[in-house]
Amino acid sequence: MGTITQEPGKTAAETAKPRTLDMKLEIVVIPVSDVDRAKRFYGNLGWRLDADFAAPSGDFRVIQFTPPGSGASVIFGKNVTAAAPGSAQGLYLIVSDIEAARKDLIARGIAVSEAFHGESDRYLGPDEPYLFGRARVSGPDPARGSYRSFASFKDPDGNGWLFQEITARLPGRVEGETTFASSAELAAALRRAAAAHGEHEKRTGGQHDVNWPDWYADYIVREQAGQELPV
Repeated sequence: MGTITQEPGKTAAETAKPRTLDMKLEIVVIPVSDVDRAKRFYGNLGWRLDADFAAPSGDFRVIQFTPPGSGASVIFGKNVTAAAPGSAQGLYLIVSDIEAARKDLIARGIAVSEAFHGESDRYLGPDEPYLFGRARVSGPDPARGSYRSFASFKDPDGNGWLFQEITARLPGRVEGETTFASSAELAAALRRAAAAHGEHEKRTGGQHDVNWPDWYADYIVREQAGQELPV
């Protein structure tokens, strides 16, 4: 089998060959010890139950849930994976508001960590590892930078999930249409556009912008696509 290497100093996108077909992540398998308990937990998260199929013999069962707004789903069950229960770690759920996501879990009676962020240039520490190493600093990122704020929780078997707050994508990370998972997520995008537009009007002499709907739309589409934002 040949080896694919990445040129030093270049991103994968700069060195990859042209794409020939779509490859969409569809399923993440979660290893659990008690299928019914796991079903109650993920149902309590507010995720959509897509399937619960069991063999008449009792030797096989598969359950599928999909998080709100997600294009990928999770499955668990009986004889669907050889992985040890609780061994799935670093499962990321992207949210537009880290504190709202935490409050939703707390209201559902689910234990969730406080919001945290990484410490600049320090990646070693006593904490459980995540995208920015083992150092977790209490509270959301002070600048509320996109990709920088997190919170974590576990299912009854110890499978580890993290919320990650993303409000603006890095360039080239999003393809396709602009979509929102909920009215709350759209409202949050509109608030960010409104704040940015207020600064835009200050820079243009404080005059009312009659084309503000076009400006909002352009801002929201660019933000979600990770493109340079209008000023």
